[in-house]
Amino acid sequence: MSLPNKLFLFVPCPAGVEPLLEAELKRFLPPGVRSKVEALRGGCGLVGGADDVMRINLESRLAQRVLVEIIEGPYRHEDDLYSLARRVDWRDWLTPKHTLRIDVTAQRSPLKSLNFAALRIKDAICDQLREHTGERPSVDTHSPDLPVVLHVGPERAALYVDTSGEPLFKRGWRIDKGDAPLKETLAAAMLAAADWRGTPEQGGALHDPCCGSGTIPIEAALIACDSAPGLQRRFAFERQLPFATPAMKTAWGEMTQAARARIHPPAVPIYASDVAFRMVDFARRNAERAGVAQYIQFNGGDALERPAPKLPDGLPGAIVMNPPYGERIEVRGKAAMTRDARGSEELDAGDDFFPRLAAHWKRQYTENPAGWTAWMLTPDMKLPSKMRLKETRRVPMWNGPIECRLFRFDLIKGSARKPAEGDAVA
Repeated sequence: MSLPNKLFLFVPCPAGVEPLLEAELKRFLPPGVRSKVEALRGGCGLVGGADDVMRINLESRLAQRVLVEIIEGPYRHEDDLYSLARRVDWRDWLTPKHTLRIDVTAQRSPLKSLNFAALRIKDAICDQLREHTGERPSVDTHSPDLPVVLHVGPERAALYVDTSGEPLFKRGWRIDKGDAPLKETLAAAMLAAADWRGTPEQGGALHDPCCGSGTIPIEAALIACDSAPGLQRRFAFERQLPFATPAMKTAWGEMTQAARARIHPPAVPIYASDVAFRMVDFARRNAERAGVAQYIQFNGGDALERPAPKLPDGLPGAIVMNPPYGERIEVRGKAAMTRDARGSEELDAGDDFFPRLAAHWKRQYTENPAGWTAWMLTPDMKLPSKMRLKETRRVPMWNGPIECRLFRFDLIKGSARKPAEGDAVA
C-alpha cells in the first residue's frame, strides 16, 4: 500500500507548546505543507504525505509523537467503535506476524469504560485479519509494530496510527539520569521559547548552572550542531507496511543521510555545571552518547559560587535552567554537595537559595557588555518577587503534571531589586 499525499496528521505536544511546535514545523517542512500546519489544542494538525510523517519524526524537537488519522465518525457506544474500525482495511498496515496495541484518549466521552473501548478496537482488527488470513496478530503492550490510538469525544471518534512508537522525547542517548529528569522535549521547548538557536545572533553562549543529567545543554548542543533529534533511535513506522516498500526505505535512507551530512560544530560555547559531581558525570556520559561531549564544558560546583563563563567580546549569553523544586527540593547547596559525596540523597531545603542566586547573578553576570539573559523554569509563580528581580517575560509551560512558568530576567547592572509596591506578580 502507498499512502495518499493528503493524510491528516496530528502532532501532539505538551500544553503551552503548540505555537512553538507550529513555528518549528513550518521551518523544516516543504513549502506546500507549511501553509497547512495549524496549532490546535494539545498539538498541531496538518495535511501531508508519507515523507512528512518521516521528516517530523526525524526532525521535531518539540513533538511527542506523529499520528496519522485513519478514520473518523460518529459513535454512541462500543459497538459503533467496532463498526468504525471494521471499515478500515488493516491489511494495508500489518500482517498477522505483526503486533499491535490500542491506546485510548477521551474528552467528555459518554463511555463508561475506556478499557472496553480499546478491547473492541482490538477485536475489530483481529477479527478482520483472521477472516482474510486465518490468523490474527498478537498484542504487545511494550513495543508494538502498530500502535493504534482511539480518541473519543462527546459524539465522534477517530482512529490514528502512531508512527513514532516510543515517545519522541526518547532520543536514544539518555541512559544516566537523576531522580527527576527533565524530558528532552521540554528542554527543547524552553530553548525555543527563549529563541535560542545556537548562533551568535540568536541566543549566544549557553550556560546551565543546575544541569543535572545534562538535558538542557545536550539539547542545546544538538541544536547548535543542527543534529536531527531522531538520528539515534528507531521508529514504529519502520515496521509498518506502508513504509516498508523499497521506495519508502530508499527515501528514509536518503533523509537520514542528508541529516547526518549537515551536522557541524557549534558556533557558540556551551557550559554546564552542577553541585553534585555524580550528576556532572551522568551528564558527561549522556553527552558522549549524543555525540556532543566535545562541545560542552562540564564543571562541578555550586550555582551560588561559580563565576560567569568568560565569553568572547561581543557575544551575549543565556542562562537556561530548571532548578530543583517541589519533590526535588528547592536548594542544592554546599551541605547537599557534601551529603551527595557520601552517597545520601538528602538535600538542603533552605529558603534563601533564589535570593542568593539573584545576588550572585548581579555580581557575576552583569559585566559582559553584550549582556546575559536568564531563563528559569519553576512552578513558583511568585519566584520573581523572591529573587527581587523583575521578569521581562513569563511563558506558561507544564513539566508533566506540574504547571510552571518560564521566567526571563535581563541581567544588567542594578537589575536585582525588590519589586516596588504595585508590581504585578502572578
